[in-house]
Amino acid sequence: MRILVIEDDAEVAAYIEKGLDESGHSVDTASDGKQGLLLASSEDYDTMVIDRMLPGLDGLTIVKSVRGAGINTPILILSALGEVDDRVDGLKAGADDYLNKPFAFSELYARLEALQRRSSPAFKTETALNVADLELDLLSRTASRAGQNIDLQPREFRLLEYLMRHAGQVVTRTMLLEHVWDYHFDPQTNVIDVHISRLRSKIDKGHGTPLLQTVRGAGYMINEIR
Repeated sequence: MRILVIEDDAEVAAYIEKGLDESGHSVDTASDGKQGLLLASSEDYDTMVIDRMLPGLDGLTIVKSVRGAGINTPILILSALGEVDDRVDGLKAGADDYLNKPFAFSELYARLEALQRRSSPAFKTETALNVADLELDLLSRTASRAGQNIDLQPREFRLLEYLMRHAGQVVTRTMLLEHVWDYHFDPQTNVIDVHISRLRSKIDKGHGTPLLQTVRGAGYMINEIR
């Protein structure tokens, strides 16, 4: 999932971002309401986590603005305001769920998964990705090809997952930078080339059919060559 976290408490934001990143998700963060609304309105996210009390614009205003713009991305509100009326106000503003502070990351993550299941029927049953004899297990976070395990680092796993979710499609460098590295600018390094090279060696070496292809001048694609 690509997730937006709008939270002005730096420690809380870092805590959430670290947990989501370790779970294999791409995270964007904003520390004030205006920046958060700009990201929520201009970028494509699977879910959003929005603190209720924010500088600039409060969380409920952000939610109302997002819904008013026709954006239906699932939203979880975080707040120290936990009375019944507070929760009702959040849900009436357009949020899909409401979690009181302090909270356990495990509960926040379970709620985000539940929101995603409800918004995307395919998410319910998708536990693995397959391209030819290459398989990615999304539950155990393991990879194999022709029954042989492939040892992937977390970033390599995320890179392969993104490519396999777009199997048969050209994935540009910009798409990889945004969705795998969380960069919204070109760092002018060969970080993508290095990771693609390592990944290609791991999934294609020793196999007759190469799956990871470079599309000159466009990007990369994972697909079975027939």
